[in-house]
Amino acid sequence: MSSRNRSKPDLKAIGLRIRLLRGDMRQEDLAQQLGLSQGQFSKVERGRTAPTLEVLLAVANRFGKNLDWIVRGAD
Repeated sequence: MSSRNRSKPDLKAIGLRIRLLRGDMRQEDLAQQLGLSQGQFSKVERGRTAPTLEVLLAVANRFGKNLDWIVRGAD
């Protein structure tokens, strides 16, 4: 595996961690808080679209998690 592939973010894992943070909150409600449509947010959670840095920071601040955990699964 090249170093280029290792540095590529795992969008499905990022989406799963965001989904875990969302808990029982409706997708539509969190999407609105983040300034996204529900459809766009759904794509982020399913790993089909990369979240922007602004969205990642908003999620981190909203749930009190650090960016490393959301992006890499590491504290």
